[in-house]
Amino acid sequence: MAGLHIDVDRYKTYIRFLIIKNRLNMSTLRLSTTILLIVALLFISPFTQAKILLPSVFGNNMVLQQKTNAAIWGKANAGKAVKVMVSWNKINYGAIADANGNWKLKVATPAYGGPYTITISDGELLVLNNVLIGDVWICSGQSNMEMPLAGWGKILNSEKEIAAANYPNIRLLQAEHITSNFPLNDAKVANNGWQECSSKYIAEFSSTAYFFAREVYEKTKIPIGLIHTSWGGTIAEAWTSAESLKKMSDFSAAVDQVQKMAKNPSAISYEERLLNWVKITTDKDSGNQNGTMKWALPESGNWKNMTLPTLWEDDALKDFDGVVWFTKMVTIPENWKTAGTKLNLGTIDDNDITFINGVKVGETTGYNVERVYNVPARLLKTGENIITVRVFDSGGGGGLYGNAKDLNLTNGTEKISLAGEWKYKIGLDFKNIEPKPYEENGPNRPTVLYNAMIHPYQQFSIKGAIWYQGESNADRANQYRVLFPTMIKDWRQKWGQGDFPFYFVQLANYMQIDSTPSASAWAELREAQQKTLALPNTGMATIIDIGDAKDIHPKNKQEVGRRLALIALAKTYGQKVNYSGPFYRSNKIEGKQMLLTFGNSENGLKTADGTAPTGFAIAGADQKFYWAKAIIKGNQIIVSSDQVANPVAVRYAWGNNPVCNLVSNDGLPASPFRTDAWQGITFGKK
Repeated sequence: MAGLHIDVDRYKTYIRFLIIKNRLNMSTLRLSTTILLIVALLFISPFTQAKILLPSVFGNNMVLQQKTNAAIWGKANAGKAVKVMVSWNKINYGAIADANGNWKLKVATPAYGGPYTITISDGELLVLNNVLIGDVWICSGQSNMEMPLAGWGKILNSEKEIAAANYPNIRLLQAEHITSNFPLNDAKVANNGWQECSSKYIAEFSSTAYFFAREVYEKTKIPIGLIHTSWGGTIAEAWTSAESLKKMSDFSAAVDQVQKMAKNPSAISYEERLLNWVKITTDKDSGNQNGTMKWALPESGNWKNMTLPTLWEDDALKDFDGVVWFTKMVTIPENWKTAGTKLNLGTIDDNDITFINGVKVGETTGYNVERVYNVPARLLKTGENIITVRVFDSGGGGGLYGNAKDLNLTNGTEKISLAGEWKYKIGLDFKNIEPKPYEENGPNRPTVLYNAMIHPYQQFSIKGAIWYQGESNADRANQYRVLFPTMIKDWRQKWGQGDFPFYFVQLANYMQIDSTPSASAWAELREAQQKTLALPNTGMATIIDIGDAKDIHPKNKQEVGRRLALIALAKTYGQKVNYSGPFYRSNKIEGKQMLLTFGNSENGLKTADGTAPTGFAIAGADQKFYWAKAIIKGNQIIVSSDQVANPVAVRYAWGNNPVCNLVSNDGLPASPFRTDAWQGITFGKK
């Protein structure tokens, strides 16, 4: 029987993993509340040594929104008269600083042009040079929006793209990562503020935002200002204000907790609280008895069956976070050479400790790390051997979820597949212990990124916003149906510019391809995004055809930016361009067939590769889906299967990484859809 040996170093490994879990590409910012307060005070005035102090959104090389009354604000000595002169007209603007030194005024901006100067004076002059009038776009989301051309991003043809990025009429403002438990009046920015787009500054800037701006600028010649404010691995509720989240019962308590922490920070560090919690998860694990991993050699009885690989939430353990033990008997033939054997388990979400015949052979921390363990020859024997895996999942999906071909025992050219039926037993349901502690300064808490990285810009006039996020909310996709529209309406209300354009990217295809039609949290998140198009002046770029099964950060950001730009060119700039693939409109049942009708299909439908349509699945009343035959007929598709005599529902491109090929005449993909409204696997998840 295996003894329990989990020392502090191993706990610290857990802690490091738990802190970074679901952050797909970011560095964690940990500041005490005291430091945050100091930084907030410093942010009020870091931009100039003159008496007039401006927030970071103002500076040389900036872009002001065209054809509007644009706000300019800052600080001066209390009671001081502040005058603003702009070189595009002869009007003198003025304001008086209040008792706290705050002043604000609005200037009328013309149609796009420049460069101009803005002169601000309270007796001493502050001059902003090389100012353009154009369109300003907020660019936000998580790591796929943050993904730079160079650095960790390394998009397609990155070196060539960086070398060619000479667009002085595109201006870049890069917000730095910071959180706050209360709304800040200013944001921290990189590169001393606004900079012209050049090879020097574009390399570490958002590739999606840049390619969006490049396409819009080349088609309109309007100067573009990009305010890039995103953070990898973050959740949508972090980007939403407290006022709006408190109206959602799922978040009201968490918002109260954040606001309470702002007033009364914990005296115990997050790492220490998390360490204590992880110890509890081990002590309460039924597979652990008095420091011994008694289930490493499982006793008979009470073990259930599960087919692996799979995420257990897609199987028998819906909405489950905790510890689950898996075990499988494997027979080693007589001719097997035990020396040099490797145990391959693929990827496991989150952490594992693995045993063979009751002896630990390895453990790994991380949901995206391949498990390959060397098996000592002394542990294997001819005949029956027992493999046991203890899986720890702190949230979201859990289990052995890699490719079936990667689940095996190997020795040279010999291979024994481990895919298929395993036994499993629950060691601990996290619902039965205290919740995992919050990271007080972490980004994945409600409101804290809105407070620090959105709120500071909301007096600044903009044209619209582009957004690329959703991966970190996929396990709560049904909730996202309400959360995402709430965030958009929240921003619009706070900016006070009405229903400004808000264009977003639907999740790409990712992970292994399903051999049979399967439930999918990512498919449900895409559906939640599609439903958000019910809000006015929104648009969605579908990229279900340019993802990467093994990389959550697909490299073809040129096409992502272009598809976002197509929406803007059509809906915002009035150009006659197509910006959408075919979209599902209605269905009709005719015997064993379902007839699907599509919008944006006036010139007929086609497939990307000229073959028959793929990606369709059909089901009867039993809700069991089968791959279907699909035939294009004008702007309709006829779907059927010999295995479904009385069809009631069809799904298209419904999966994590669907194989699908329906496109418009100009190659834009159809968005995934389903005709049914059956309860999904993320229903009720919070």
